Amino acid sequence: MSAVKRAQQWATFARTWHIFDCKWQDPYESANVIKKYLMGLHKPIYHPMNDCGDVVVCINSREIALRGDEWRQRAYFHHTGYPGGATWTLAWELHNKDPTMIIKKAVYRAMKGNLQRRHTMERLFIYPGEVIPEEVKQNITNQIRQIRLVPTRLDHIPEEEVQKYPKVMDYPEDYVLK
Repeated sequence: MSAVKRAQQWATFARTWHIFDCKWQDPYESANVIKKYLMGLHKPIYHPMNDCGDVVVCINSREIALRGDEWRQRAYFHHTGYPGGATWTLAWELHNKDPTMIIKKAVYRAMKGNLQRRHTMERLFIYPGEVIPEEVKQNITNQIRQIRLVPTRLDHIPEEEVQKYPKVMDYPEDYVLK
């Protein structure tokens, strides 16, 4: 077997570390993308009984975006196991308590409910900001493409670039901006 083929085979069977930026992303659309890499659906050797998935690191989970009025309408169910232990938590309340929980629940729900799901979820690391530990950062070798483009905020554009941008019109000298 040639060295190139051997390297391809090693790369297929090895666990690769991927990073995914959740900034301004819908967590439920992102969960389907993350699920593919966690379960190994992107590999040619995938089989449902084979544990060949990769490791995924999600950053910026604090800055996710839900569609429309979902922050106030979506509720998450939890039961303690005791009688009367059922609770429903709204998405904004859950996000304020733990910014990583909405992504975690979305990915967990996107996967098929079998006995491997909990072990597969152990390979998912979610961080609320851009700061991740150094031992995790040195393992990352691939980046998962974002679904939505992240727009640049106007207050983050440098003043020089704003001045260079062509103007459509100039206001008169005596015009008062309100």
